Amino acid sequence: MNRRCFLAMLLLSAFAIPTIAADKPKRVLLVTHSGGFIHDSIGVAEQTLKEIGPKHDLDVSCFRFTGDPDAKVKYKPKKDGPEVETTALEKYSQDYRARTGTTVELTHCGRINAETLKNVDCVLFFTTGNPMTKDELKDLSAWVKAGGAFSGTHCATDTMYGEPAYGDLIGAYFRSHPPGFQKLKMNVEDTKHPAAAGFEQGTPYEDEIYIFKDAPYSRDRLHIIISAEKGTFDPAKVVREDGDYAISWCREEGKGKVFYTSLGHKKDVWKDERFQKHLVGGLKWAMGLAPGDATPTGKIAK
Repeated sequence: MNRRCFLAMLLLSAFAIPTIAADKPKRVLLVTHSGGFIHDSIGVAEQTLKEIGPKHDLDVSCFRFTGDPDAKVKYKPKKDGPEVETTALEKYSQDYRARTGTTVELTHCGRINAETLKNVDCVLFFTTGNPMTKDELKDLSAWVKAGGAFSGTHCATDTMYGEPAYGDLIGAYFRSHPPGFQKLKMNVEDTKHPAAAGFEQGTPYEDEIYIFKDAPYSRDRLHIIISAEKGTFDPAKVVREDGDYAISWCREEGKGKVFYTSLGHKKDVWKDERFQKHLVGGLKWAMGLAPGDATPTGKIAK
């Protein structure tokens, strides 16, 4: 081996995610049910994860709709037109197709309940609205506490506002975001965490950056992995008094683990290898395949 190849291998190994070998592929369930705003990137998210999953021993499936597909709903196709009745699945499929270009069939439907959770290793939310009932939330919470892995991207914090137990589980609720997209610099607070893979201190990055409500978000209960570098993010009219604009964190819940990243609004973010490394690193940590700290970070220094 020549010197150039040797140095290249050293460089690659320095940025590799340390992993623990799995006996078989881990089963990741991506949930993209959007009872509120439907992001046009959810289809790309599903496609991307199914493409890169096998490279990381991840078997990815997706629930696009988690409600009652046969429920009757009424709506007006035109603002001033007559009201029509259809099924919840057909109406959602129309809205989903308008945003993503693809449809939702009965085979894309499922419920987040105890039976489903027996067959997966990690649940990943890219959701809005209420993708679960109260009882299903109890099932999910119990599953995580028993050792399950729960993760969320972007609008997973723009989900289930009426259920404080969900906010406690994911770690925060979305409050606002500035208009458009901003290119800020990444403040990698835990460079050793597997979810830090793909980003270095000061890496410029552009996406829709979230500002979180004061509660339940707290550094006293979350391990912050990445935040916005001070002075590089303009929150516009919604300013947090503590100046704390977290991007990604993790936490332990009983025997289980929770990972979240607010990145993922834009289609090109999902196609970006840096984001993919970040997300896969977080998923592997949550499933116990990669070591990493989850000690609460503590209050931000002013």
